[in-house]
Amino acid sequence: MDYIVRATAADSQIRAFAATTKETVELARQYHNTSPVATAALGRLLTAGAMMGAMMKGEKDLLTLQVKGNGPLGGITVTADSAANVKGYVNNPEVLIHANEKGKLDVGGAVGAGILNVIRDMGLKEPYVGQCELQTGEIGDDLTYYFATSEQVPSSVGVGVLMDKGNTVRQAGGFIIQLMPFTSDEVIDRLEAKLSEVKSVTTMLDGGMTPEQILEELLGEFGLEINDTLPTQYHCNCSRERIEKALISIGKKDLQEMINDGEPIEVGCQFCDKKYQVTVDELKGLLARSSR
Repeated sequence: MDYIVRATAADSQIRAFAATTKETVELARQYHNTSPVATAALGRLLTAGAMMGAMMKGEKDLLTLQVKGNGPLGGITVTADSAANVKGYVNNPEVLIHANEKGKLDVGGAVGAGILNVIRDMGLKEPYVGQCELQTGEIGDDLTYYFATSEQVPSSVGVGVLMDKGNTVRQAGGFIIQLMPFTSDEVIDRLEAKLSEVKSVTTMLDGGMTPEQILEELLGEFGLEINDTLPTQYHCNCSRERIEKALISIGKKDLQEMINDGEPIEVGCQFCDKKYQVTVDELKGLLARSSR
């Protein structure tokens, strides 16, 4: 089962999250029939989204991560709530590109240059929107840079997806380590040294390590305290009602054109590919509702 661990270390000078997300990423792969490199890119962002969702306090808080690059992948969108329910999609799920010079899936090449948007909707009038330029397109580096520049929180983000020979997901997970404003220089220096020698997330997971053991590996010498764990899962909350709201929002003119065509329409959910049939009579009903 996929889950996230929340922890602190160095007398709360460090806060940390680690997750295993193999089932979440595999379900996303099945929904979207993604190529290996698209699975890796989406899986990394889903993993980060789940952990960043778990950072939020409010029950109805929503997080959206958008990667918009000029590479063949086109873009990635992930949304998460504070219970670490997460969902996402890539614009071009079938992208195939050569491995990078290390022989690994070239996520950076598939994403390309562009921007990362982080949108937090906490029920206020306006959502909080942070943005930064993509540094490498590898997702972990980009989020590390985002936290440092947009939120002024020095962080280290490691996310990874390992594929099996049959192109199913073998391992997926990650960690986010953040320094609080009062962290001492001595702790910062020691942590930087530790992180510079650490193995990749997927190597640790494939060696059988749990999220708890990954945090122990990274932060054990800093007096790690595990606070709690929470389940995370791929969960799409689409419904007929939401689809109807979306159709009403497109406006009377477009609805009228659909009615004039005289054919039922099919609306697909981007996050789980579920299809909803809407008849002409139902479209007329939506038009009446939008006219009120």
